[in-house]
Formats: sequence, structure tokens, C-alpha cells
Amino acid sequence: MGNTKTLAGVLLTVAALAVTGCGGGGAPSTETATAPADPGKATGSITVLTQRTDLVQSGAMEAYAAEFNKIYPKVKVRFEGLTDYEGEVKIRMNTKDYGDVLMIPASVSKNDYPTFFAPLGTSIKMADKYRFSDKSAVKDKVYGIAQFGTANGFVYNKALWKKAGVTAWPTTSEEFLAGLEAIKTKTGATPYYTNFKDGWPLVQWTTNIGSVTCDENATNKLAGPASPWKQGGELQVIDTLLYDIVKGGLSEEDPSTTNWEASKTKLAKGEIGSMMVGSWSITQMRDAAEKAGKNPDDIGYMPLPVLKGNGHCATLVSDYQQAVNIHSEHKEAARAWIDWFTEKSGYSAKEGAVPTLKSAPMPDTLKDFVDNDVTFTERSETETAKVNDIDNAAEIGLNKPDYRQKLIDIARGAQKGSLEDYFSDLNKRWDEAAKTAGS
Repeated sequence: MGNTKTLAGVLLTVAALAVTGCGGGGAPSTETATAPADPGKATGSITVLTQRTDLVQSGAMEAYAAEFNKIYPKVKVRFEGLTDYEGEVKIRMNTKDYGDVLMIPASVSKNDYPTFFAPLGTSIKMADKYRFSDKSAVKDKVYGIAQFGTANGFVYNKALWKKAGVTAWPTTSEEFLAGLEAIKTKTGATPYYTNFKDGWPLVQWTTNIGSVTCDENATNKLAGPASPWKQGGELQVIDTLLYDIVKGGLSEEDPSTTNWEASKTKLAKGEIGSMMVGSWSITQMRDAAEKAGKNPDDIGYMPLPVLKGNGHCATLVSDYQQAVNIHSEHKEAARAWIDWFTEKSGYSAKEGAVPTLKSAPMPDTLKDFVDNDVTFTERSETETAKVNDIDNAAEIGLNKPDYRQKLIDIARGAQKGSLEDYFSDLNKRWDEAAKTAGS
């Protein structure tokens, strides 16, 4: 069920777009969904919609519900695992029947949250307790609580890099490229794998905006004629590295035939050196290593090869946000489930993910980041809606694979053009769109 789990990782980077035809929402609610102080007073049957069909089918979600019922015995929790989560929920939101608890679809415009979801608390209060609360904040109220978050960087095979003579994290793009070259010449493995054909992994590069400058407002600063690909800009640094990897022949020979599921096994076996993908992938890669009879400890995670001061930075971004349906007849029970699942279930730790609860420790999967004092930069989402408007008007697609597929095609000679001309065109389109978008 790798693709099901992967969907959450992809959508970490997909910002909210406008839902078309969503007419099922009621009037904006002023009633805050709050769990009762006495767990025994939370009653009713609630339906939780989830994209994790694998956990529903395996019975894992029922096991979570059984633990929840030890504290909230009068609440019956039912799960609906949806394979095409985004598509199915978008359709259901034309009615009032879209569960009691649901993951906010990426297609719902942030400004429409009060139409569909009950508020969960004030922005200030929620920000004190939870990471990523500004992602779902509208007019000082928060409408979603993240299941968990993810750090961003490269998943890599430590044993393969060591075999190539590279034991320390690269601190510059040049060092990273030299490491890939060493893997190619000394081991014969594919140094880097783009996952070009599946597409969505190319979007993962966008999640690193903020890692270059260690700036939590890096995305917000794109909300205008910012020329994002100007020299030294976050996207210029990030996309130049990808271009140079492909231009240097350090990625797979034929990107049109890549396969995400197969790539996990290849990286686990040491046939691939590295891939840009969120830290949620570490557990999947380690599972693949075990299945292949390899050492799961060979799977490591490294930050973008850029130093800010004396250290690396890594952005933290939100996974799906859990919300309460504005039409739910059991809002107290729904909120009780969200609070328990976020704070008490152990779900984020089991998934090797960044906990939403600020007081919780980082997962074991990020031990190398913690031990090496990587600065975690929680990326602000306050201007995301405007950035998306500009991106859509410019028809670039920061959260779609197409523009990076073109970048790769230019790098490998499958399309005509130069990197400089391509960046110049992207900047022009962005800045022109910024003049009119959202006005």
C-alpha cells in the first residue's frame, strides 16, 4: 500500500486550491468544536474519513479506536478509507455528508474553511501548543490540526555513499555533486533517482523552500513580484542543483521509465544512492531494506547541501490537517478523537514523523538531524493562498511536476534551451502574474 501512504507525503507540498462546485457547506460557524472536560460526557457515533486505506484494511485504525475507547467509552468510531481521497471527498463536500472528522482536501480554498469546518480554537492559543497551526488559520481561528509533519531533505543509502568514500554530509552543491560522481565511478550504482515518470516526487523539491536561507517566511516572501529564480534565491539554488545532477549524467539514464515502488527496493539494495523525498519516506525505505534482506540502518537522511552559518537547515511542513465537519451532530466527540489521535495515540512516532504537539520529541528517524544540530525551520503558511494565486496565474505549478520535468528535459537535451533562459522566463511569468493575481 505504498502509494496510499505516499499520497500524504505528496500533499504536504500541495497547497489549497479552489474547489469548484462545492455548494454543500453551511453558514460560517461561530461554535468552537471542543472536547468535554469529562471524557464520559463525549457521546455519539462518529465517522472518520482517511486516505490511509492500508491502516483501515489491516485493522490498525480499529486498534487505535480501541485505545481511544478506554478513555472515551461512549464514543463509537467508524472509519472510511478512501483510495481516491481527494476526488471522493471533493464530491461529497457538495452535500453535508463528508464524515465527522476528515483530512482537509488540498482542493479546498483556505478562505472557504469556515464554510465547511468548525473552528477548533484561536490562532494564538493553538500556535502555543501545535506546530503548523497557521496552515489552517482563517481570521484568527484555526480549522485544522495536522496529523503530523515532515522534515525535508534526501533519503540516501549510507553504505553506498561510504563505499564511494563519502562519510560526511555535503555542505555545498559542489560537494554533493562530487559525492554523486564518486558513487557513479566507484560503485556503478545510479547516484540519484528523479522519479520523473511518477511526477509527484519532483514536487518534493518545492518543500525545501526555506532550507536555503533558514527562513520560516521564505514562502510568504514569494507573494509578490519576487523573481523566485533570481541568483541566490531559494528556488534558483534548489532547481540549479537538480539541473546539474541531470546535466552531469548523475541520474537514471531514462527518466521516462522510472517507478516509485521499484525505486524503494533499489535504494534499499544500494542500486540507487539518493532521492529527494520527505522524511515520511524513511520508514518505507527501511521496510524495503528488511524485505530485501538488507540492513535498515543503511537508510539515512541528509539535509540540503547548504550551510547557514555553521549548520544545515531543514524545513518542516504539515501533513494533512484533521478537521471537524461543520454539519457534524457530534462535534465534541469528533474533537475528542482529533485531540487524542494527535496527542496520545503514538501515531506520529510510529510513522517516524514530526509530531504536531510541540512538547513531543522528534522521531528516531530524524536522530541524525537532532544529533548534528540541524535547525528545523517550521515554514509559515500565512501567505500561501496568495502565492498559489500567483503560481496559478503564471501557469508554472510549484506543486505540480511539469515545470521540473521540463527542467530535467532541458538538462538532458530532450528539449532545447538553457537553464538561464528557462529561469528568466519563469521569473518573468511569476512577476507578471503577481501584478494581477488576487486583485
